[in-house]
Amino acid sequence: MATHPPLIPGVGPAPAQNGAQARQRYRRNRRSEFTIWWREIDRVLLTLILSVMAIGTAAVAAASPASARRLSTAAAHLDDLHFFILHLRWQAIGLLVMLGASCLPKDAARRAGIVLGAAMLVGLALVPVVGSEVNGARRWLNLGISLQPSEFLKPAFAIGLAWILSWRVRDPNIPVISISVGIMGLVGGLLMLQPDFGSTILFASVWFVLVLLSGISVRRIGIAGGAGVAAMVATYLLYDNARHRIDAFLGGGTAFDQVDLAQRTLLAGGWTGSGLWLGTRKLALPEAHTDYIFSVIGEEFGLWVCAVIVLLYLAIIVRVLLRLVEEEDLFTVLAATGLTAQLGGQAFINILVNLQLFPSKGMTLPLISYGGSSTVALCLGVGFLLAITRRNPFITREGLSPRDLGARDHGARK
Repeated sequence: MATHPPLIPGVGPAPAQNGAQARQRYRRNRRSEFTIWWREIDRVLLTLILSVMAIGTAAVAAASPASARRLSTAAAHLDDLHFFILHLRWQAIGLLVMLGASCLPKDAARRAGIVLGAAMLVGLALVPVVGSEVNGARRWLNLGISLQPSEFLKPAFAIGLAWILSWRVRDPNIPVISISVGIMGLVGGLLMLQPDFGSTILFASVWFVLVLLSGISVRRIGIAGGAGVAAMVATYLLYDNARHRIDAFLGGGTAFDQVDLAQRTLLAGGWTGSGLWLGTRKLALPEAHTDYIFSVIGEEFGLWVCAVIVLLYLAIIVRVLLRLVEEEDLFTVLAATGLTAQLGGQAFINILVNLQLFPSKGMTLPLISYGGSSTVALCLGVGFLLAITRRNPFITREGLSPRDLGARDHGARK
């Protein structure tokens, strides 16, 4: 019969004790990781973003009855809070995605953005072939849930473009501008196949801001500006939908236009608003929970809340720029600026449309409007922004001047 040697105290493993020690080390490591994250994250920026999302929750609750009643039919009746409940679910997922992305180291966030960009470019190419068509536009892929590749491409585009433009720090002879022009042309062409002129303008604006910030010469800036004007003219001549919207905007439109209805709804509540669920003009407003949610906020919560929203977006932009003043890494400067320009640009286009100061465009108010996968995409972009702007508060930095980059570029051409 086999025998086993006796256990000697202090020698050999104690399974229960080792398990307890492993759990204790795991908890200690998790606390340490959270401490590092909390120390490096821009807590002011995080607070501003969460404040915008909180306003968005209340805004979707106000707009949900109008959209639910408008979309209800005899066969399918939607509860007044249908979109509000769905928004809470998507917002919860978005928050998890945002916090998870913000925990990534800067290099990991860059790699994730590049991989995501490549995947979404493939998805964007598939949209004209197998995409779902809604309201005359083919922009979505049906993968069990409705996925709009262009929404997830937005943060990836800013990160990938910043990565390419930052190559010039290592080697000024790399034709980063030409490469970026090719990428922008590819993205713009795929978007116009859907067609999605508004997103094309937003992508082109982010591209222009990053190229300008990377130290491009004045001559190239002029060429890029001329090409942009030529593209706008060609779109006006060749794209009927864009031409009709621009003509309606310049001609003043009629009382039945969406933009006119939005402006009337926005001003109906005055400075103090009519109160939650007491607005009536929103009931005639199409897409009250998405494109025209800013007008619903004006009617039910008042113009002062609209002013607060504008100030919050401005505060986010200024906060990021202040964070970058002492940044010495070109990729960080470009990526954070691109993500911020994207968020701020989309916000102010939506607001200007509601104020009847910009042609009608199906573009949501970021972090406020109802959205499914688009909410997750926006939160992912914000998470990348928080990750890229993380900074050890005990390390001092020397600021990076675009003028130095321009001097390098000039020297390389010589």
